[in-house]
Amino acid sequence: MIDLRLLREDPDRVRASQRARGEDVALVDALLSADERRRSSGVRFDELRSQQKALGKLIPKATPEERAELLTKAEQLKADVKAADAEQDEADAEAKRLLLQLGNIVHEDVPVGGEEDFVVLETHGTIRDFGAEGFAPKDHLELGEALGAIDVERGAKVSGSRFYYLTGVGALLELALVNAAIAQATEAGFIPMLTPALVRPRAMEGTGFLGQASENVYHLEKDDYYLVGTSEVPLAAYHMDEIIDADKLPLRYAGFSPCFRREAGTYGKDTRGIFRVHQFDKVEMFSYVAPEDAEAEHKRLLDWEKQWLTGLELPFQVIDVATGDLGASASRKYDCEAWIPAQGKYRELTSASNCDSFQARRLSVRMRDGKKVQPLSTLNGTLCAVPRTIVAILENHQLADGSVRVPEVLRPYLGGREVLEPLAK
Repeated sequence: MIDLRLLREDPDRVRASQRARGEDVALVDALLSADERRRSSGVRFDELRSQQKALGKLIPKATPEERAELLTKAEQLKADVKAADAEQDEADAEAKRLLLQLGNIVHEDVPVGGEEDFVVLETHGTIRDFGAEGFAPKDHLELGEALGAIDVERGAKVSGSRFYYLTGVGALLELALVNAAIAQATEAGFIPMLTPALVRPRAMEGTGFLGQASENVYHLEKDDYYLVGTSEVPLAAYHMDEIIDADKLPLRYAGFSPCFRREAGTYGKDTRGIFRVHQFDKVEMFSYVAPEDAEAEHKRLLDWEKQWLTGLELPFQVIDVATGDLGASASRKYDCEAWIPAQGKYRELTSASNCDSFQARRLSVRMRDGKKVQPLSTLNGTLCAVPRTIVAILENHQLADGSVRVPEVLRPYLGGREVLEPLAK
């Protein structure tokens, strides 16, 4: 959540942020009103309690005639205090409800607009000219089925659309990607973690996934648990309700977990293959830093993602995501999009988001610097979303005979294989 002091002191900035996101600007004024009611009802409650305490001291000293009048007044004050307390609680609950609906304040340099209004910051690698090589590229599903690596038909039979099996060299490729990603993250100073896939409501709400993103979240109503769509959620909640000494920052974690997304609103999009699915595995980087270090850490996360994609020898571009496509928690987000030959365009493989103190405030994660205690900043960055990375590797490194060249960085994790071919039966 945002700092309420910012809302009170500079409401126009908050309105501008909401407008840039394409969100309801009226929410700002509703929150201001609720906050004022909360504060005024709190003042009234304090005044009445003070009067009640003062009256309580007078009653024992009063004459019998005075005591009757004071007792009557005390009864009225008791009712007034109770009513003021209820009013304060109601106003506080309303202010908190509205505050949780408000997105993070967008960074001033973020391009304004929707999904297609991003700005390309960098382009890396060379797109292959398959025509010059004498063959037409196949898509990842055709390649994966021929290699015995992907089985979507049985995935649909068992679980429905957008589910799949990785088999043979496909399963080996996933394990290689995960191990290589964790190795890179560990070398960079991240602590590797295997995180829960089920979390309580506060963890999901605290990271900002029960607002505009709630339609894509799986909820187990009987037990009131949520299936995570990213290990960002359990990593952000790992230090929930804790105070971290400033000299221990930054704290960096690399989480590996299964991820679950309903993909609501994507009917007809990416229905072929494994690019957009309901369940997948992912390695996620997560950082806790002092607020003044957040922007520099954001660039570092992006650099680690670029290192990863460069190592996989994939052509990709880096984009500055526009305001309307940020998600509630991020103040700024960079995506790395890999070239997908069969689609003839760049598609998102990784994201790096700076959430400032937005998640930390919601989850009550604070830092202590001397005597000062304040919310810290959190950031997250995808290192390897496995299915999409497999899509990019199969299509970009395919050979004319249907086999797939293995990037050198993965070969130690694939038993030295230089080429992916069907496993012998």
